[in-house]
Amino acid sequence: MESALEKLKAMNKKFRKILYTVGIFGSLMTTSACTNLDEKVYDTLVNENFYNTREEVISAVLRPYTHANAWATPGQDGWWRLSEYSADQLAWPVKGRHGQDGGKWIRLHYHTWTGDDAAIQQAWNLMFWGMGLCTSPIEALESRDIATMGITEEEKAAFIAELKLFRAFHYLKIMDLWGNVPIVTQVGIPVSPSTAPRTEVFNFIEKEILENIDKIPVLSTAMTGRMSRAGAYAMLVELYLNAEVWTGTPRWDDCIAAANQLINGNAGAQNGQMTLDPNITDAFKPDNHLSKETIFALAYEFQKSNTQPQWTGDFFYFNQRAITGGGRNGNDGTVVIPGVYATFPTADLRKAAWMLHGPQMRFDDPTQPVLGSNDEYQGQPVVFVDNIRKNLEAIRNGTDPELLPSDMTTGEGTSGVRFNKYQLGHIAHPSYNSTDWHFYRLTWVYFAKAEALMRKNGGTATSEAVDLINASKRRAYSADDWSTYAYNTSNLTLTELLAERGREFIFEGFRRQDLIRFGRFHTDSWWDHKPTDINKTLFAIPNNQRVLNPNLNQNTGYN
Repeated sequence: MESALEKLKAMNKKFRKILYTVGIFGSLMTTSACTNLDEKVYDTLVNENFYNTREEVISAVLRPYTHANAWATPGQDGWWRLSEYSADQLAWPVKGRHGQDGGKWIRLHYHTWTGDDAAIQQAWNLMFWGMGLCTSPIEALESRDIATMGITEEEKAAFIAELKLFRAFHYLKIMDLWGNVPIVTQVGIPVSPSTAPRTEVFNFIEKEILENIDKIPVLSTAMTGRMSRAGAYAMLVELYLNAEVWTGTPRWDDCIAAANQLINGNAGAQNGQMTLDPNITDAFKPDNHLSKETIFALAYEFQKSNTQPQWTGDFFYFNQRAITGGGRNGNDGTVVIPGVYATFPTADLRKAAWMLHGPQMRFDDPTQPVLGSNDEYQGQPVVFVDNIRKNLEAIRNGTDPELLPSDMTTGEGTSGVRFNKYQLGHIAHPSYNSTDWHFYRLTWVYFAKAEALMRKNGGTATSEAVDLINASKRRAYSADDWSTYAYNTSNLTLTELLAERGREFIFEGFRRQDLIRFGRFHTDSWWDHKPTDINKTLFAIPNNQRVLNPNLNQNTGYN
């Protein structure tokens, strides 16, 4: 007899396709749903007219994952954009007539945002909306009898646990950005929730994870793109890694224990045994659903359901399709901040594999240059440079470009080194445009455990910490070069660990969090950014939300 779990495995892929294509709940929620759900209309629609079949239940369970595309990856104003454009590796500078966008990229870069910034408001809306998309089906499932839904008690318990854990993931990222936020576990109740201190939010997240982690399946191919036991342990790793910042109390032993659950394979794996991928590109290529180190990722299935990553708008040049051989261009937005590219040694294979620098050649004819489009270099060869300044003006005027100003307003269409980490593939690739986006991968867990070991040891590397980082870094160097760049207990300092984290996880969303944990976010200078104040380690609570809910307290340092 087919077990409930086997049935779930068989149907998971099918219903992810349905959800991505149709978006069953898309019309039921608005961004105001973050704190002001229309309880009467919404509950009536969901509880009486939905959840009447197994298919509808699974659709509701999966809906929050499709919404995560909006806030957890690049492409919209959500967690990723606030985390990366406020840090020291990436920026979206003005390039000629492009990139003003109301000055939001400039304010993120210089830490001059306010509670009225639309980007911060939108991130809050999207993330609390996603949290609501978890809470609503939790309530519906808890209130309905299994006989009316066509599922088993085992499935019902697993679905509720999964949704509670994914809601905890939302809260973890919300707490990361804003710190002190309301804790809401019922739709529309209370109507105006009060702000909870960050420590209380932390404790709520930890409690939700610990109470539900053993109620959901371990990671397997069937759980691709969904919260599993592995994803829950990864959340604990992140929670405990940042506990000293978030609560004032370090939790290094707990971080190590949670990391060991993943490293030792106790939480399952998406493909065979969980282990580091052998190559630096395996986790980012079009068929990265086959990666050995995936822990929790947002899954796409363009070939079957027409779902696709949204990050091309942030990362791709106006004529990117000529570079990649794919079918998608972008908004010529994100660049690597000047000087970051140079922190990668020439021998580091990640430098050439994960970034675009210098002349760009056509995918369909590598002897021909890619030509500029929609900018100052229209019809001219595209050459991405490690600077942000008006080079073309200097050439035309016969002046030295090195003397030109360089800041967030002085870019050109080809300014800056560009993103090339995640690969969508050429248009004929069987997995074209279906590259999954990692929220957690095993390499990140290795780094977290190594850091915890070092901090327990007074900031000095242990041999185990060195082995963990070297296991990752070794993939980035040839056998001939490795001995020159291998770490030991003397040269792996905390400062060097932060630098190596920057190289390994560039573009992945963690840089702001890392800088804060190392005490560098508000104290460091980078490129044209100057030190700010410690209050900027939290974002402002959106003022429009404070108008709607007078019980929301503003974070210190904001009006």
